[in-house]
Amino acid sequence: MDYTLHVAGLQRQLPLCRVNDDLSIAAFVIFGDVELTVACARELLKKAPEHDVLITAESKGIPLVYEMARQHGENRYLIARKAPKLYMRNIFSTEVTSITTANRQMLHIDQNDADFMRGKKVLIVDDVISTGESLKAVEKLVSEAGGQVIGKMAILAEGPAKNRDDIIYLERLPLFKADGTEIE
Repeated sequence: MDYTLHVAGLQRQLPLCRVNDDLSIAAFVIFGDVELTVACARELLKKAPEHDVLITAESKGIPLVYEMARQHGENRYLIARKAPKLYMRNIFSTEVTSITTANRQMLHIDQNDADFMRGKKVLIVDDVISTGESLKAVEKLVSEAGGQVIGKMAILAEGPAKNRDDIIYLERLPLFKADGTEIE
């Protein structure tokens, strides 16, 4: 079973994937889809508040934040990493729970990233906002680093996220029952 998504002037067929006995999600994967990445970045930038820094969690949002930075003429963007790397110093960490990941995850930035965003207007970007837990974790890292979150945006707001007034998104993405019918 597939879901037909219309976003940024494009159409994509998304396979439905079972999360548990009662819930399925439409798998939105931006990796490898250059046309979709470019179009969505363009449309998000039209809605983006004025910002100094773009950041995303290490996830499918990476090509999106790269393309947004490229189109906006920014030479640097930040990624909250899922694991500390050898080159990272003075690491800031926080826990995150996601609908698409079974296990507990952590997100990390280092002092270099913290210094870069301190006192600046930071825009958090993701591909899909569902529970908002990834956003909350990145927001915590930005605040701890001294950055000011001035916006949170994604290509899609999944399920109840469409009702949030603190996020900017292009389209809604429904959740589905196990039989493939939409949950409203």
